[in-house]
Amino acid sequence: MTAEPVIDTQESPAAAVVAPPTVRASLSPSRAADFKTCPLLYRFRSIDRLPERPTPEQARGTLVHAVLERLFDLPAAARTPQSAGDLVAPQWDRLVTEQPELAALFAEGDTAGLADFLRSAAALLEGYFAVEDPRRLEPAEREALISAVVDDELLIRGYLDRLDVAPDGALRVVDYKTGGAPREAFEARALFQLKFYALVLWRTRGVVPRVLRLLYLKDAEVCDYSPDADELLRFERTVVALWQAIEQATERQDFRPRPSRLCDWCSHQALCPSFGGTPPPFPATGPGDPLTDARSRPIAPGADE
Repeated sequence: MTAEPVIDTQESPAAAVVAPPTVRASLSPSRAADFKTCPLLYRFRSIDRLPERPTPEQARGTLVHAVLERLFDLPAAARTPQSAGDLVAPQWDRLVTEQPELAALFAEGDTAGLADFLRSAAALLEGYFAVEDPRRLEPAEREALISAVVDDELLIRGYLDRLDVAPDGALRVVDYKTGGAPREAFEARALFQLKFYALVLWRTRGVVPRVLRLLYLKDAEVCDYSPDADELLRFERTVVALWQAIEQATERQDFRPRPSRLCDWCSHQALCPSFGGTPPPFPATGPGDPLTDARSRPIAPGADE
């Protein structure tokens, strides 16, 4: 397999990805996880592009990520729990301005509900400070879009919460999780996402990240994992095989549901055969631009958090 860099620097979520002419598809870790979890969920999100209403849990995760990103804009000495707490309300106001649908999470005049929500976000920030001291950190990148081409035709890309670079050039990929620390099976799901990022970094920078770090803010726990080149090579083959399975399902218009405990958080039960529903007709125009594999944060608790 071959790989070449496409984008290796921080970009805004709306930035266009300029891919080589051979590239005909893209895949993000969230969309790959959707297909692994339930092929029909992948179809609903990536092909039908069905809307999903945000939940308070998802919104809280988005808010906490936003606060932690802005925290590192402050001088090192000012990155205190108090400063982080002071960012919560302004960042929520910004998010609601950018995503007006978030305002619908609380009934008009429900100031008590909103206050409880903001306090719950601040509590997760306390979990962050229990496991890290941001005054001692200077991240190289935050909320950075990275991407690479594998197998000559597939663009893989994703957004890093944070990338730390040591003086010796070693890389540490950090991902914030606002849910509790999961059991082993769900931890593997989270590591799948980080291995995706590690593969992109290896292919674009020639360096295997030394550490993939999951920070579980609710439980104030840290999970570190160290991949190697052989493992990432195997993972690359897995990603390509996964995309080939997606292509076959698309060609056959055959995306079957895979019921699991994650169905409890699915927004599309009314259209799912496993719950007595009927999916909409398969789009006549297909999945649209194969390079517009939109980012999906937040996603259902358990699938990401």
